Amino acid sequence: MTVAPWPAQSGNRRRQHVVIVGSGFGGLTAAQSLKNVDVDVTLIAKTTSHLFQPLLYQVATGILSEGEIAPSTRLVLRDQDNVRVVLGEVEDVNLAAKTVTSKLMTMETVTPFDSVIVAAGAQQSYFGNDHFAMFAPGMKTIDDALELRGRILGAFEAAEVSTDEAERRRRLTFVVVGAGPTGVELAGQIAELAQRTLVGAFRTINPSDCRVILLDAAPAVLPPMGPKLGKKVQASLEELGVEVQLNAMVSEVDYQGLTVKEKDGTERRIESACKVWSAGVQGNPLGKLIADQVDGVEVDRAGRVVVEPDLTVKGHPYAFVIGDLMFVKGVPGMAQGAIQGAKYVTKLIKESLEGRDDPANRKPFKYFDKGSMATVSRFDAVVKVGRIEFGGFIAWLMWLALHLVYLVGFKNRFSTLLTWLITFSSHSRGQMAITSQMVYARLAMHQLQAKQGELAAVEEAERAERAEDSA
Repeated sequence: MTVAPWPAQSGNRRRQHVVIVGSGFGGLTAAQSLKNVDVDVTLIAKTTSHLFQPLLYQVATGILSEGEIAPSTRLVLRDQDNVRVVLGEVEDVNLAAKTVTSKLMTMETVTPFDSVIVAAGAQQSYFGNDHFAMFAPGMKTIDDALELRGRILGAFEAAEVSTDEAERRRRLTFVVVGAGPTGVELAGQIAELAQRTLVGAFRTINPSDCRVILLDAAPAVLPPMGPKLGKKVQASLEELGVEVQLNAMVSEVDYQGLTVKEKDGTERRIESACKVWSAGVQGNPLGKLIADQVDGVEVDRAGRVVVEPDLTVKGHPYAFVIGDLMFVKGVPGMAQGAIQGAKYVTKLIKESLEGRDDPANRKPFKYFDKGSMATVSRFDAVVKVGRIEFGGFIAWLMWLALHLVYLVGFKNRFSTLLTWLITFSSHSRGQMAITSQMVYARLAMHQLQAKQGELAAVEEAERAERAEDSA
């Protein structure tokens, strides 16, 4: 185990040390908000990149590359001298000892803090049916998106060589579970991929003959956006050929397909080779770990920490939880909530350095709802800002502009804009390469993790390399 030293002294005193857990919207915004502030910052994350999750589905469907939506966190922050970036899986946040313990392969590091901002995000939720993940990956990481690209394009390849009609139909049936923004966007893009990009590319199948099914246990598409926009999106999807099946709860998922339970209790089967899960999210396990340390602190059903009005953990005025891991009534699990939360807590830290912070009398965090958007397909999206609701081409342009603004780095914005211009004005998609590792690496890692723990796959690779070197 390595104990990370306190940052270097500044004159005759030690500067305040802020530890940030996570490199998503909340974590990165918090780090950037502390630029030129008299503190030392350590950002600890389990990935090397800042992931723009809203565009993962475009990686999965061959539009964008992973690099365009996931710039290196270390490079983004390299000009910010008071920030150190540490790669590692955070295993413990000890509020009493004021330490964060992280692990990279076999190396464990304990980092002390004065203030901690936990922005560890959320993961896919299968509502207690974690075995579904084996056959229906989610859409939360780059690995997920690349695996889905392999599964989607691989299904067309398998259908091309299949001589059994039933198996060919199964291969050409794509099921997306969850009719929220991610599910809607992915279903629309799979349909467009089949009907535009892949036309004429096969000889024994017609890609446009595939079935794309969008399932949800709810009675409407995009429930948070209201019935008007939900019906509009459903109509647009159906016009694309997507089968929207509502009030349909998935009760089982296996290699061959999935079982759907209807509202009246009857069950039916859908045979499908490619299943995608976008039906729910669960807070990072760190949320429960933090809550269990303090009497009276709870997590909600989704594993999010029920924080105080100033986004702190009860009794710990400089332990903050933000983003998808916090529960604050009326704050959705969206980028804006994480960004606004990060700016709020870093403001409190700045005030504490100036002697102006009174934890007992802080103004509570207030979320400003800037609206929500979802794209359905090329030239079609919906927007809701307050009472204003509309869809179509103008909404789609607004969706493009907003997502460009939130991408990190001029190069990524420019290359993404150029890619969109080429893709949406033609039938072409530039990221159509797939490999067997995309599809099967996660399954191999899952088997190792089930036997030996979360980091077993990485440790096993290390041992294999050492054994090969000494042979």
